[in-house]
Amino acid sequence: MAFKKVGTTLGRAWQNDCRTPPLSRSSKMNNFSTSRELKSREKKSKDQSCESNCRLAAMPLPAASSSTPASQRHQVGDKKRPEEPLTVSGQLYSSAPKADNRTYLWARYNEMKRLVHDLIPPGVCNLLNSSTIYSNNEVSLAEVDIYGFDYDYTLALYSNALNTMIYNTARDFLIENFKYPEGIRKYDYIPNFAARGLHYDIQKGLLMKIDAFHYIQLGTVYRGLNPVPDEEVLRLYGGTHHVPLHQVSGFYGKGPKVKQFMDIFSIPEMTLLALANDFFISNDIEYDPEHLYKDVSEAIGMVHIKGYMYKWVMQDLEKYIIGGEETYAVLHRLVSHGKKLFLITNSPFSFVDKGMRYMVGKDWRDFFDVVIVQADKPHFFNDCVKPFRRLDGNGDLQWDKINSLEKGQIYKQGNLYDFLRLTGWRGSRVLYFGDHLYSDLADLMLRHGWRTGAIVPELDLETRVVNTEQYAQSLTWLQALTGLLERMQMHRDSQSMEVLQEWLKEREELRLRTKNLFNPQFGSIFRTCHNPTYFSRRLCRFSDVYMASISCLLNYDLSYTFYPRRTPLQHEAPLWMDQLCTGCMKTPFLEEMAHIR
Repeated sequence: MAFKKVGTTLGRAWQNDCRTPPLSRSSKMNNFSTSRELKSREKKSKDQSCESNCRLAAMPLPAASSSTPASQRHQVGDKKRPEEPLTVSGQLYSSAPKADNRTYLWARYNEMKRLVHDLIPPGVCNLLNSSTIYSNNEVSLAEVDIYGFDYDYTLALYSNALNTMIYNTARDFLIENFKYPEGIRKYDYIPNFAARGLHYDIQKGLLMKIDAFHYIQLGTVYRGLNPVPDEEVLRLYGGTHHVPLHQVSGFYGKGPKVKQFMDIFSIPEMTLLALANDFFISNDIEYDPEHLYKDVSEAIGMVHIKGYMYKWVMQDLEKYIIGGEETYAVLHRLVSHGKKLFLITNSPFSFVDKGMRYMVGKDWRDFFDVVIVQADKPHFFNDCVKPFRRLDGNGDLQWDKINSLEKGQIYKQGNLYDFLRLTGWRGSRVLYFGDHLYSDLADLMLRHGWRTGAIVPELDLETRVVNTEQYAQSLTWLQALTGLLERMQMHRDSQSMEVLQEWLKEREELRLRTKNLFNPQFGSIFRTCHNPTYFSRRLCRFSDVYMASISCLLNYDLSYTFYPRRTPLQHEAPLWMDQLCTGCMKTPFLEEMAHIR
């Protein structure tokens, strides 16, 4: 019923407000308002040709268009325009004011607000479920015979306490091993400061969010703990907020000057970089941002290389590992349906064994046909240098030649080419899950044709935010106001320009409000103001499906087919109700199509 209400509302909005777009405005607009002509146009539009349909579908109406009540619509339509239209770049603009343009624009504004209030039906704010699996590509689980998994943040999810420990230990390394000032020890970990997918300008010491087109989202650039003013960002990047391709074009997220932080383990590293920068700036100490980046990266690396993280987790599994019961349920279900399973992880056997015993049980290896540890991804997927070695039950290295990969055995290192040769597991029969878009998924998707599933735990928080009434109302009004600005920009007199400037200011405030709901510094990991983030672009490119955790598989039959939503391109019209309800209104006859699902 909610969908039908939305379709009906939008349909009436179209009929009440079907104005000719700027490209085709003419004197006929003066006679558009009589009810007889309106009915005639509605009847004629139902019989129009395909060419007319396409033209109407592309009309630049707003995300959630307004509708003028019938009495007001007649009054607005009967107003004569005293000026001749001014053509600029192929569009028609009005340069002279008509009678009380300010009142007219604010009337349109208020009508739009009333429509947006009525547009959001009860319950629409709870439509998203964080346990959903989202698809970028069509995937039939009936065709998948082999399931592969990474370990960290895929089979094993960790609590936020682990990030705190990583940060504290790396910070102490900076002070004790690299002889950094003792004052840095006063900076405690800030759990919600950084977000996955951010970029770091190594030479300038700036942490920022970049969109899919390599543009910096202004307002999300931080030097230390302080935002960098937009004017300074433009000055630092030569008058633009675009980062050149060659600086961020490294396949694995690192160009010569900019590093992208793609995995969850990188959040403590970003936080330490920000806090160390802040210390030097606050104390007016001259430093080299490039050397700071190298030292912080090395300190974070030492936490992993020296095994501190592994030791913490193994000593207190209950504190650090979450969701173990669901991991067992997923593996048991897959095996009981005759699926083959394998594990490829960079973690050492002793660490994986301890965690899997805690989550799955002492016989966890019985679930897997192949287990590979210390694989050294992404090199495991893109070179054929390292051979497989076998480990005995104690984790000690054996030197016998590996001619087959046997169930119940533990293998170390190796490479994907030998893996494919020894198993014969190729193409879309294989679905591999991992959390790191580059190290886990990119090569498998691009070079080998495996199906890939990205684990994105942040979906849980992002879904909760999107489901709030505050977000739904703010976003819908933001889209509607943007559409109103788009349509009213042809009014160029001084009164109208003042009103439009007020609307632009409100639009920026709405953008900031919606961003802060996710993360006050950087917003959503999936979107900038209106574009996908660079992280989101890579997520769509390197994963067939993505989800908050592998437990989402429990909600689907193993013959289920995931169909990607056909999202309209900018020049296309939305034709299905799940798209109409997103607030994109660029097509006629919505009321008639409200029953289509």
